[in-house]
Amino acid sequence: MELSAQECAERSAQAMWSSDDASKWFGMSLDEIAPGRAVLTMTVEQQHTNGHDMCHGGVIFSLADSAFAFACNTYNQVAVAQHNMISFIAPGRLGDILTATAHEVSVKGRNGIYDVQVTRGDGEVIAEMRGCSRTIRGTHFEQGNLT
Repeated sequence: MELSAQECAERSAQAMWSSDDASKWFGMSLDEIAPGRAVLTMTVEQQHTNGHDMCHGGVIFSLADSAFAFACNTYNQVAVAQHNMISFIAPGRLGDILTATAHEVSVKGRNGIYDVQVTRGDGEVIAEMRGCSRTIRGTHFEQGNLT
């Protein structure tokens, strides 16, 4: 039985999420998945703030990076980051609900380009990230094992 592209994305995300301890540790949730697309959210808690009483840039980057990772791994091929670049536009604050929305821009051979936008609950964009991925050997699940 052939999986649809959406089913493949869901199965790949399920397999990744089951062992993604870092994203869970940050308090992230995987809210949406589709081929080449992922949406993750998290609430800024006290341990996420820096000396300026703002959300630490590394935390925002981690949220964007996780959304990127889920988006580029929706095809049941293991993909890793080649490099990422982030621009911080506005601060995140304690209690803010941050949403990272990643979408595929281009895939050619083993290389992919993904854009990630991080917003606050009020819709204001606080960061933009571009991630470049590379597929490597391995899959997230066996096609023959569809139970």
